Amino acid sequence: MTDSSHALVVGATGIAGGALLDRLVDDGWEVTALSRRPGPARPGVTWRSADLRSRDALTSTLRGVPVTHVFFTAWSRQETEAENIAVNGGMVRDLLAALAEAPVRHVALMTGLKHYLGPFEAYGQGEMPDTPFHEDEPRLDVDNFYYAQEDELFAAAKRQGFTWSVHRSHTVLGHAVGNAMNMGLTIAVAAAISRHTGRPLVFPGSETQWNGLTDVTDADLLASQMAWAATHPEGADEAFNTANGDVFRWRWMWPRIASDLGVEAEGFDTAPRPFEQQMADAAPVWAEIVEKHGLVEPDLARVASWWHTDADLGRDIEVMTDMSKSRLAGFVEHHRTRDSFSRLFERYRAARLIP
Repeated sequence: MTDSSHALVVGATGIAGGALLDRLVDDGWEVTALSRRPGPARPGVTWRSADLRSRDALTSTLRGVPVTHVFFTAWSRQETEAENIAVNGGMVRDLLAALAEAPVRHVALMTGLKHYLGPFEAYGQGEMPDTPFHEDEPRLDVDNFYYAQEDELFAAAKRQGFTWSVHRSHTVLGHAVGNAMNMGLTIAVAAAISRHTGRPLVFPGSETQWNGLTDVTDADLLASQMAWAATHPEGADEAFNTANGDVFRWRWMWPRIASDLGVEAEGFDTAPRPFEQQMADAAPVWAEIVEKHGLVEPDLARVASWWHTDADLGRDIEVMTDMSKSRLAGFVEHHRTRDSFSRLFERYRAARLIP
């Protein structure tokens, strides 16, 4: 970073975006945070609001902002992959077009492991690369909005003359509310509901996930890797897997998570028991918990994304990434996932999101 560096964090109210704000502000960056609705005021951050699906809104909102580094962490879930491609590829294209006159030097794009697994419509189907996934695997022969986002990034980089990096995270653990893919808070809320009703915290996923090896991504590590790639020549024009660096089995992790959350654990039995089924009638229970403990978010849908955690933990395939590429390039930060969960739950308690 130089004194003239100015970061634009796109999707700044999400899990990854929030972690980036923390990292960049702590490192002394000047930061513009972009989201549909502004987040809380904080020193060092200027909030701007725009609909990422509106080129005119983006152009108007970002006109004159001297952005040198872009950190793109946003996405919008659509009904079909064709719509995902049109909307999410279009957001990258229009955002970068709105910055055509800005002194952009680097754009870091967050994607994920559906790069290797396929989109929701064809998830885990067909021939996939062997695990652990490596960045040089060829693209799958299937439409994928991550590929569309990359292609828009590459085209803009060639046209506008900046370097780029792509960051393929696994399930991201971090602090956010109202996020569509928030495993940490979802598990914490499920534990609170289970404890309130006198039930154990039942693992919702598959036997493969229960017994197999996996990894996850701490949002703080993701933010660190994106900032590193944006400011080091070794990170320029490269795609990197992004995970904590350790591996674990849910059969080992689940009882430890339950202990952190003050509830008994129950593991895989004979078939998956998805949270969407377990928690089908949980909204009134959550309302009781919120009132009893003075919590700040009464809307269960804003603190629990049952469908996404069910999808992650219900996979009947091993999912794990190789981190050698970024380590050899110079990014060596490592997080212990057990600690990532514990720290996250403490942060949620402090924010009065869980009891």
